[in-house]
Amino acid sequence: MKTLIKDGTVVNENKICQLDILIEGEYISKIEENITDKADKIIDAKGLYVLPGIIDDQVHFREPGLTHKADIYSESKAAVAGGITSFMEMPNTNPPATTLELLENKFSIAKERSLANYSFFMGASNDNIEEVLKVNPKKVAAIKIFMGSSTGNMLVDNKKTLESIFKNSKMLIAVHCEDEETIKYNTQKAISEFGENIPIEKHPEIRSEEACYKSSSMAVNLAKKYNTRLHVFHISTEKELDLFKNNLTIDKKRITCEVCIHHLWFEKSDYNKKGSLIKWNPSVKNKSDRDALLNALIENKIDVIATDHAPHTIEEKTNTYLKCPSGGPLVQHALNAMLELVKQEKISLEKVVEKMSHHPAICFQIEKRGFIRKNYFADLILVNKNSSWQVNKSNILYKCKWSPFEGQQFSSKVTHTFVNGHLAYQNGTFDESKKGKRLLFNRK
Repeated sequence: MKTLIKDGTVVNENKICQLDILIEGEYISKIEENITDKADKIIDAKGLYVLPGIIDDQVHFREPGLTHKADIYSESKAAVAGGITSFMEMPNTNPPATTLELLENKFSIAKERSLANYSFFMGASNDNIEEVLKVNPKKVAAIKIFMGSSTGNMLVDNKKTLESIFKNSKMLIAVHCEDEETIKYNTQKAISEFGENIPIEKHPEIRSEEACYKSSSMAVNLAKKYNTRLHVFHISTEKELDLFKNNLTIDKKRITCEVCIHHLWFEKSDYNKKGSLIKWNPSVKNKSDRDALLNALIENKIDVIATDHAPHTIEEKTNTYLKCPSGGPLVQHALNAMLELVKQEKISLEKVVEKMSHHPAICFQIEKRGFIRKNYFADLILVNKNSSWQVNKSNILYKCKWSPFEGQQFSSKVTHTFVNGHLAYQNGTFDESKKGKRLLFNRK
């Protein structure tokens, strides 16, 4: 099967060029001006932007065990509609992926059900160090450590365990950083003042800057001590940025970090309107934090943009503060949100592609993905930057059927998504005849 994408505006490796792309089977075979080869299918991409597929390094698709919220099929479908062609999923499912057997079970589910390419994180706990160190670095995204409690009971707070993992792991360690003692203290203080009726606006005071910095600085110090390959998830504060450097290219960094869509879009005043729908861990904080995160992204202190897609039912999210879980669905709308910031001239399109496609591939050493290159997998998305639409319940694809972007008018729309050369999505219609593939990694 040959597919020819004609006259698209290709955004790749910090360049924007008018090019054709020929796909043969699962791979890109040519990237040139005016390709004349015969093809089974020709797509007229004139006026459209062609981007490498987005790689989301942090999602929670809730399968197994929490499928009333989401599942691998429903959320991978929403991801593909949003231009995400590959995802890496977190271990805090039920049961949590803390053994090789449970981890491989998730891969088996994805093989049958995922419309996007996939990998899964091995979860660390206080007592599974031997199992963690058995992970094959060529076939698993990374080891995930929750250094702050979040959805699921996977907190690793034993300092000896942390030291051992950082010292002995030969593969990338990814961390959720919030200091548990600080959060407990702040929570009890809020309960003393408000009882059970803690206002949602107190969330960034409970999940505070101090809690984030104390934990992330500890992780960075451990990584420096043992020369560990560390990736810090969802940086949310300006203060934490001092822990990271921008004087190296990402392939030379031993310590990298990411920012999530919600921390680039929302800020503290949005709690007044959105309430618990924007309750995340780490919390959405001050406008000054949001602005500093965007600047750090542009200046390359922050390496990757991710979603931390973490759906809950609307009934769960509309509970009182202490009973309301943190997290929200984002994969369908992440690229749209970033393209809106491009339109507002807050960031360039080339930088968005770098942080959402190129850098995740480099950071995790993913084989043949993240770029538009000959002999790479044809993970491609076509975008109309002048197609306005509004997020509403009728077009939300998440299983939970809500979005923190509900009512938002976006200026850009994903029109086509190719996964391994297969046109999985086109203008609202899905072709589910082929599933995504397991990601592989160029590691020893």
